[in-house]
Amino acid sequence: MAIVTLVLLLLLAVVASGYLVRMLPVAVPLPLVQVALGAAIAGLAGVTIDLRPEIFFLLILPPLLFLDGWRMPKHNLKQDARPILQLALGLVVFTVVGMGFFIHWLIPAMPLPVAFALAAVLAPTDPVAVSAITRRTPFPERIMRVLEAESLLNDASGLVCLRFAIAAAVTGVFSLPDAVLSFLWLALGGVAAGAGFTLTVSFIKSRLARRFGEDPGAEILISLLIPFGAYLAAEALHCSGIMAAVSAGVAMSYVELGGQLQAGTRVRRSAVWDTVAFTANGAVFVLLGQQMPSILEKAARTVRQSGHHEVWWMAVYVLAITVALAILRFLWVWVSIRMAGLRQVRRDESFVRPSWRMVAAISLAGVRGAVSLAGVLTIPFFVADGSLMPARNLAIFLAAGVILTSLILAALALPWAMRGIEADEEQGRHGEVQAARVAAAKAAIRAIEQFQPGAGQEEHADLHAEAAARVMGLYRRRIDGGAREGGDAELVQMMEEIDRNLRLAALKAEREELFGMVRRRLLKDDIARDLVREIDLMETRWSR
Repeated sequence: MAIVTLVLLLLLAVVASGYLVRMLPVAVPLPLVQVALGAAIAGLAGVTIDLRPEIFFLLILPPLLFLDGWRMPKHNLKQDARPILQLALGLVVFTVVGMGFFIHWLIPAMPLPVAFALAAVLAPTDPVAVSAITRRTPFPERIMRVLEAESLLNDASGLVCLRFAIAAAVTGVFSLPDAVLSFLWLALGGVAAGAGFTLTVSFIKSRLARRFGEDPGAEILISLLIPFGAYLAAEALHCSGIMAAVSAGVAMSYVELGGQLQAGTRVRRSAVWDTVAFTANGAVFVLLGQQMPSILEKAARTVRQSGHHEVWWMAVYVLAITVALAILRFLWVWVSIRMAGLRQVRRDESFVRPSWRMVAAISLAGVRGAVSLAGVLTIPFFVADGSLMPARNLAIFLAAGVILTSLILAALALPWAMRGIEADEEQGRHGEVQAARVAAAKAAIRAIEQFQPGAGQEEHADLHAEAAARVMGLYRRRIDGGAREGGDAELVQMMEEIDRNLRLAALKAEREELFGMVRRRLLKDDIARDLVREIDLMETRWSR
């Protein structure tokens, strides 16, 4: 009963954080407020929820990663594949090697394999934390896309490094060929498992819906279960469940282009997923804060192993590791940009070098989160000979401290680094939205012109023509950039019915045109998603 009460308190803290962040006189990132509330609950209640990594990875991460993969813009990913892979793979390995040696030099009492394990959990950025921080800062669209894709993909490389660092710490054995093969299996197998699971479930679901009809509740529940099924399927194959959840979301975004669901189902499903995302995102940071008091207590008892007897040395370690992570990321990004510039110059292409402030912003946006904390908790208690794993509690505290410090540093420094840098794609986005609206309106007019009256309505051809002219007039005014639309009871009812049918046919044509534009790569998927949501809401209104 006490655990149930504590869980309800944590959920209440998620709700309260949304109000508190608006009530505070200064702008404070929502994740920091949630961490503080979690720590306060742990201190006041006197009990904590044991954050078991396997439970955390299964219950919290799959829906969040699935939704991020689902809603992540897919346009131009091929163009950005090089920088994404450089950050998601190259930077992770570079950080693990550099930070492993640095942490061992900084804290000699921490064995090198444990230092590498700590570096491995701190190397990947956290997609939840990155989204929470960068949402408050107007990044250029392409940079934001690269950062989101990096945070979704670098978990696989970081967890593989962690696995082999732990194996080296426990057994003292490390094999580079085994590490490479394991990474390929984890990453590629996870991607295949997630995408295959989503496509299979979607195919079966669509066949059942066509034959027996669509049940909105079942459709929504299936979408909620897909990330967990993909994660468990990948884990059963000893692949990366995290990569499976991400690829399942990406596959889901392509399945959606078929437009098979009813508008009302999509609207309700979107509302449910928004609630799930808000709750799970908040729970991640509240749980992180709830772990802090016990982590601090355990780390204070073990910090003396490093040769220092003052607790404040732990803050020095945290700050030094955080700064070193930022410097390594800055160097990697700067060198990558220079190399990209040299490649473009050799091909006689124009190259606009980003300012040092933009490079600094990209470096500061590498925020760590609860994934890192859950990862470091997987470090075992004992080594092969049965003795305790040295400096385990200290590693856990350092990981938690770096997570909080990176959040605070990003919240304070990112607005300064981005000052004066405009997200210049907004004007282009507005033009794309207008062009998509015009194309959808033309498709709607064609559908109205081809619309045939239903049974019993043939004798009212004049009413049909009048309603068609009125509805087409709305779309023609949209095409021309104009403004919105601003007897007999049986005839009025018939007119309303004809009007409703025409509007539904037009809305269906609009939606199909938008999906077709995405499939032909004429429209960005995130823009199409917003426009389809507007159409779904209108169709839900006229379907009543």
